[in-house]
Amino acid sequence: MISTFRSLAVRNYRCWFAGALVSNVGMWMQRTAQDWIVLTQLTDHDAAAVGLITALQFGPQLLLTPLAGMVCDRFQRRRVLLVTQIVMGLLGFALGAWVLLGSPDLLHIYAFALALGVVSAFDTPARQVFVSDLVPRGAVGNAVALNSTSFNLSRMAGPAVAGVLIAIVGAGWVFVINGFTFVGVIAALLLIRPRDYYGEPVATTPKTARTSGILEGIRYVRGRSDLQLVMLMIFLIGTFGMNFPVLLSAMVTVTYQQGAQEYGVISSVLGIGSLVGALISASLERPRLRSVMLGAVGFGFVMLGAAFAPTLLTFAIALVALGLCTQTILASANGYVQLTSAPTVRGRVMALYMALLMGGTPFGAPLVGWVANTFGPRWSLVVAAASGLAAAGAAAWWLFLTHHGRLHRNPDGGLRHAFVIELDGGEARTPADVDLAAASKPRAEHAGAGDDGDRQPVTQPVSTVTTEIAVIDVDRLGRRRRVQRRQRPPHTLER
Repeated sequence: MISTFRSLAVRNYRCWFAGALVSNVGMWMQRTAQDWIVLTQLTDHDAAAVGLITALQFGPQLLLTPLAGMVCDRFQRRRVLLVTQIVMGLLGFALGAWVLLGSPDLLHIYAFALALGVVSAFDTPARQVFVSDLVPRGAVGNAVALNSTSFNLSRMAGPAVAGVLIAIVGAGWVFVINGFTFVGVIAALLLIRPRDYYGEPVATTPKTARTSGILEGIRYVRGRSDLQLVMLMIFLIGTFGMNFPVLLSAMVTVTYQQGAQEYGVISSVLGIGSLVGALISASLERPRLRSVMLGAVGFGFVMLGAAFAPTLLTFAIALVALGLCTQTILASANGYVQLTSAPTVRGRVMALYMALLMGGTPFGAPLVGWVANTFGPRWSLVVAAASGLAAAGAAAWWLFLTHHGRLHRNPDGGLRHAFVIELDGGEARTPADVDLAAASKPRAEHAGAGDDGDRQPVTQPVSTVTTEIAVIDVDRLGRRRRVQRRQRPPHTLER
């Protein structure tokens, strides 16, 4: 249990965790109130309108990815976060005043969602990578999982509190309270000591700034098949599966004919499973690809079960398992991408990751909302289930192509799979074993028995040969080879 919370032993991370928890509660309160007034006050239970709101809020993530990643790598992330958090707090106050003092229409909410999305496009990658500055490298996976724990604690508390406040004082005051919650995260950022950082944005130095183009992250991912798989899975599930505001609001109000308080409680129930998944991920030594794959399988089947839940109670039970699977995917994928990416491009890689996770929402959320309006909310959950199963299918195909799923990390980047040679009458050996054995033999053995230097042939036929698939960081490998050539002694001809 102590290892689950080991990152909290670092003072800077404790400050960040506490401030982010307060801010996340306010954010979930605001999302719940925003979706509720769109669904019940500004439209007649139009799930497509909620989908469009979600699309406007997350669409800028896709368009601004290269610029946001470059900003995250070139500037101090603490300063970037101070700016974004202050602006987001002011937007919360502005929307609250708008609702309390005026009569906002749907276009006003659309404009607010778009403005918030633009700011979030810069805030999200900086927030994700900032964790690696606060804790040692060995604790990055744990810190990422605890960040998810904070996020899901707020998901449990925020919607439930928002549901009660909407019924008592109205949605306008929920937006105002959200504005005040940003004070917590701003104070935490000011309390963090930069001198105690474990990492800094490498690209802020003049030497690295020349090579830190905005497309460097894309070029880096193109050389890593494992990162490509993770991002494909995240894109499928994030675009068509994780549209929870659309899915839950439609199911609660249309299918089960319930009100605001029930909607808030159902959103919190989803957070219970997510919290359990985050704690399990935090207890693991490091994030693994297999966790992402298993989570995708579970997501597909559990979402399919939730689609046909006969009562609100059975739907809530399915949401607990759904939250567990969702958080397993997110925490494992996030930690894996951060830990295996080069520090010089980590911000841009994470910006691309978050863009694929959230940037597909402009396409997926309206589509899911249209399915809910046309065929019923249950069929929108079937679409979400199909996204999880499709992601699992992509993972299965990738494993099949990479030697039936036997994964081996390659220190030069990517994945390397064993080239296995099986000889009749002997055990399977890899090329490394063969080369090592050959190098260890005395030179006299290689001279052969006669003057012509003939060697004894291998009489055992090769019965099985499997291929090697390697994804290597070419730049790093090239630098290493150049250093080795400079250090190699001059060649002499032996007679």
